[in-house]
Amino acid sequence: MCYERLKTIIKNSTNIVFFGGAGVSTESSIPDFRSKDGLYKTQTDLKFPPEVILSHSFFINNTEDFFKFYKANMIFPNVIPNDAHVTLAKMEQKNKLKAIVTQNIDGLHQMAGSKNVYELHGSVHRNYCMKCNKFFNSSYIINSKSIIPRCDSCGGIVKPDVVLYEESLDMPILESSIKAISIADTLIVGGTSLVVYPAANLIKYFRGDNLILINKSSTPYDKQANLVIHDSIGKVLSTSYESNPLLFKIV
Repeated sequence: MCYERLKTIIKNSTNIVFFGGAGVSTESSIPDFRSKDGLYKTQTDLKFPPEVILSHSFFINNTEDFFKFYKANMIFPNVIPNDAHVTLAKMEQKNKLKAIVTQNIDGLHQMAGSKNVYELHGSVHRNYCMKCNKFFNSSYIINSKSIIPRCDSCGGIVKPDVVLYEESLDMPILESSIKAISIADTLIVGGTSLVVYPAANLIKYFRGDNLILINKSSTPYDKQANLVIHDSIGKVLSTSYESNPLLFKIV
């Protein structure tokens, strides 16, 4: 029943925005943060918990330890998009989906073919020299001979373009995300518990007709949604979209 209702909503919508969190990528074998098998439960030989390691002050004061953790736990070079990423890319290609707002830093939406992606927390695929601003990809970080990656031009530290704790979100990205959500007729929220701020506040800007929540566990916004589905995000999206022949009709 829920799947049929979602199919109908998608069919009748013309401006869909998807807002996703870590649960979108767990089906690609990337751990989330807060579950029993999540990143915050990671055992390391460091004396600090992951949520401290992933802070701006720790990066500045303990740069070597930061990169030991970051390289081992934050970069996944061999992962591939799952059904959720692929289905969203198809929805964009058919002009159903207008934007993706994601809290993830893995770049899997782009790998699947999505173009209009707002990465609230940055990306592991973008890295910049803190001294001369030269750009480096994730392979440069992974293959760095030293624990702390250094710029091959000036020797400066190469910092991942990810938003650490104590750092602010990128304002142009945030503003674009708010605009996309505020003019959408349907907002599909998936794979996020909606407890991480300020990102979770974005849902408050939605003024459209259909708020859809897809998450394995409940969220603080379940009672406000038109439709709540507690199931696999990849299964829900692929079943509700790809099995509907009207959505793939050639025009």
